[in-house]
Amino acid sequence: MPQDSKIPVVIVGGGFGGFAAARALEQANVEVILIDRANHHLFQPLLYQVATAALSPGDIAWPLRTLFRSQKNVRVVLGEVQKIDRGMRRIELDGGAPISYGCLVLAPGARHSYFGHHEWEAVAPGLKTLPDALEIRERMLIAFEEAERLKGTPDVRDQLTFVIVGGGPTGVELAGALAEIGRKAMTPDFHVLHEAECRILLVEGSGRLLEAFPPHLSRKAQAALESLGVTVMLNSHVKEVSSQGVLTGSEFIRSAHVIWAAGNVASPIVKSLDVPLDSAGRVVVRPDLSLSGDPWVFVIGDAAHCPTPEGRPLPGLAAVAMQEGRYVAKIIAGQIPEGSRTPFDYKDRGILATIGRAKAVAQFGPVGLSGVVAWLAWCFVHIFFLIGFRNRFRVMFEWIWYYVTFKPGARLIYWKDRHKNEH
Repeated sequence: MPQDSKIPVVIVGGGFGGFAAARALEQANVEVILIDRANHHLFQPLLYQVATAALSPGDIAWPLRTLFRSQKNVRVVLGEVQKIDRGMRRIELDGGAPISYGCLVLAPGARHSYFGHHEWEAVAPGLKTLPDALEIRERMLIAFEEAERLKGTPDVRDQLTFVIVGGGPTGVELAGALAEIGRKAMTPDFHVLHEAECRILLVEGSGRLLEAFPPHLSRKAQAALESLGVTVMLNSHVKEVSSQGVLTGSEFIRSAHVIWAAGNVASPIVKSLDVPLDSAGRVVVRPDLSLSGDPWVFVIGDAAHCPTPEGRPLPGLAAVAMQEGRYVAKIIAGQIPEGSRTPFDYKDRGILATIGRAKAVAQFGPVGLSGVVAWLAWCFVHIFFLIGFRNRFRVMFEWIWYYVTFKPGARLIYWKDRHKNEH
């Protein structure tokens, strides 16, 4: 580790891990350079609520420069990393001069994996960023407009059939939100459409939903979804995705709207590290989250394969990334040498997933919760971790308003270039 008066620490990624690391270095004798291709920190667990028009983008995203305004040892750089040159100890961006580092923290996140079928992304968008959420939201809103215009034709069914691929937390939460908003909030605004015409199908390749949860909570989550009118298809492997629908096994499901929530793959930038990667493209890190042979380069969050004592990699959760970010910051701030570091030990605070109004599942250690109690716990946790009082108040107000009225307030269509010549 260089012994400069101000150690240059480069953090790639302003998500949960990178943000936590930068915050924890506030009192350290370092110069932090935080690089992200977006200018904001995103509260990803609520991204699906932007995608379903329940919340506005500004409710769950905050400018990085504003967040670090009072932290004088942080400089924010807007740019996309093209290459990491470990030999020269520098980061090459898509424009401008390379940035040198004494210590590097990589937290670039992940994208959805299409299992070798990259062409599916054009017709089945994933949900990882604000542009993803806004794209899905626009597709959903336009679907109802098109369905009303096409009323009386066979195409109405395709427009109001939404297929979600993947039965993890993102897929389950999206399915529940789409069922509630589509049937209870959107359909009443279109007088010629009927609630039953809105179909939500959740396709999962394994034998149950939410595999990170105990089986009895998976069953309760499925029952809650089905009570909302969601069709759950287990043991269904997707073979083909097109603009006309999805092929699962020998069944073709016609749909104009497919959303991808199955599988993750780490950011491709980690490939330039020239180190071993797992099947999901994650860097296999040492117990202190550093690279083998390079103790001052760390990888955290969704891009890191950090095994538990049982040998399984830690899940891609916000809590994991935040704890890793603070752990790495402690090593950097104390300039703890390689041989004196205590291995990273993740403290499991529990997992939660919401299905709809007063419907959720939660696991806290040996205690499993479902229904209203789990939903209230989910609401409290998500409100607590939102940054800033204003955002907490706004989100809480929006939830209360929607709970009482079934009228989400973010149903605006921003017409894009592809629509201009249609009218």
